[in-house]
Amino acid sequence: MKAIIFGATGMVGKSVLRECLLEDKVQGIMTIGRTRTNQQHQKLRQIILQEVADLSTVEPELTGYDACFFCLGVSSVGMKEEEYRKITYDMTLSVAQTLARLNPQMTFIYVSGSGTDSSEKGRSMWARVKGKTENDLLRLPFQAAYMFRPGAILPSHGVKSKTKLYQIFYDAMKPFYPLLKKLHIVITSEQLGKAMIQVASGGYPRSVIENNELKKITWRPDRIDRESKVL
Repeated sequence: MKAIIFGATGMVGKSVLRECLLEDKVQGIMTIGRTRTNQQHQKLRQIILQEVADLSTVEPELTGYDACFFCLGVSSVGMKEEEYRKITYDMTLSVAQTLARLNPQMTFIYVSGSGTDSSEKGRSMWARVKGKTENDLLRLPFQAAYMFRPGAILPSHGVKSKTKLYQIFYDAMKPFYPLLKKLHIVITSEQLGKAMIQVASGGYPRSVIENNELKKITWRPDRIDRESKVL
């Protein structure tokens, strides 16, 4: 499998990148974003774009990929709906439409969030925008598309959040991680990354996957962890 990752410098993107580098069945990875990751690997290629929504200059390099893990996103706190929609909906759909045209055989996985409003009519602004984003992604001519709705995400294996306030919270809560991991609404970044690769390679019965389902998706039992190969 060859995969494209958007948002590979964020907490979720870093985690799925880590799992891709560790898994032999993932033969090639391309990351696309505004900054480079700190990873170096023979099967990793990185493309830097200041305007991620516009892929026109790199279209010839985007063909032949089997999966896309779209992990880009921002918090809606303090944002007006028009501004939040431009980043969350407009950019995501622009990228997805291009990839669907270039790779109709592709599986597209979008990291949404628990509480997303599929009706697009609820009172919560972020949930409505996420709901419309999910609905319109599912209408695109991909071979398959899946909307992941994780709840609270705990970083693992040294992965950190780009949002300083969030990371301060994670650091303060670290002693309680063993208890938090048992909660229904909590998932680790490692579990989420593994679930993304598993669904991309093996499919899933439903297009919208909630947090409790994501936690139950298991990885191959014969997978050998080669952490020493990943910086």
